[in-house]
Amino acid sequence: MFRTAILLLALLAAAPADAQDLANQLFGAKRAAAALPPEPIGSYAKGCGAGMVQLPETGPTWQAMRLSRNRNWGQPELVAYIEDLSQAAQSVGWPGLYIGDMSQPRGGPMTSGHASHQIGLDADIWMLPPRRLTLSAAEREKISSVSVRTDDQTRINGNWTPAHGALLRLAASDPRVDRIFVAAAVKIELCRTATKGDKGWLQKIRPLYGHNTHFHVRLKCPKGARYCETQKPTVAELSKGGDGCDESLNWWVTTYLEELKKPPSKEKPKGKRKKTAREFTMSDLPKQCALVLSSD
Repeated sequence: MFRTAILLLALLAAAPADAQDLANQLFGAKRAAAALPPEPIGSYAKGCGAGMVQLPETGPTWQAMRLSRNRNWGQPELVAYIEDLSQAAQSVGWPGLYIGDMSQPRGGPMTSGHASHQIGLDADIWMLPPRRLTLSAAEREKISSVSVRTDDQTRINGNWTPAHGALLRLAASDPRVDRIFVAAAVKIELCRTATKGDKGWLQKIRPLYGHNTHFHVRLKCPKGARYCETQKPTVAELSKGGDGCDESLNWWVTTYLEELKKPPSKEKPKGKRKKTAREFTMSDLPKQCALVLSSD
């Protein structure tokens, strides 16, 4: 196994980047985890995961959705967090959780969808309160979550309930969590309704485009994870500026959304274009990912 990994690293070093296979095709083809100790390797948006654990398709308080994608894998810390949060969700009136994409069996770039979710510490949780937790595999392919914001992206809509806010508070209050991405309208609503003196958890709630039907939980690098890259700036550093409910939040529903409405510029960007996750080759990822990919 180790000789194979060394040979693969040598080949990658010798081959031109444009001649290498795309990393998302290599990692997307793996159907099981690498037989290695659990280890998140690299950054959330450029890395891979060793020793991943598969979240059971159905549990007492959760169901993994879109099973055909085979993306219900994560580091042991992520699986434990999902199980814990799904059980805690019952305290705010939800029977459990529908879990969207986590990671592929060995992490890495995906053939479609996310730029992140690469090291086994990210998970999407649907904004749809479970109607029942006995959905068949076929039903999980057809059912969809719901948007909780208006079409103009500035306000929550009728799908939002106080229980959504309570669930996000539970999710963010867990010390394992680094940050949670939501639609800007959700962050605004949480800032408006949070009880004075109980807003510390709000700093972890970060507005980001494309998160109107789910919230995206990102865990911190586990203690002792040598190759895991902490996101900068950390939430602890950001918290020095308060709860994130200041003027900077208004930027998301003014400048940022206005920029999205503008037609794409026809001018070519200056300088070298940055690669997207779908364009990564193995030489773009941490060198340890070659072993993760080749391990049986």
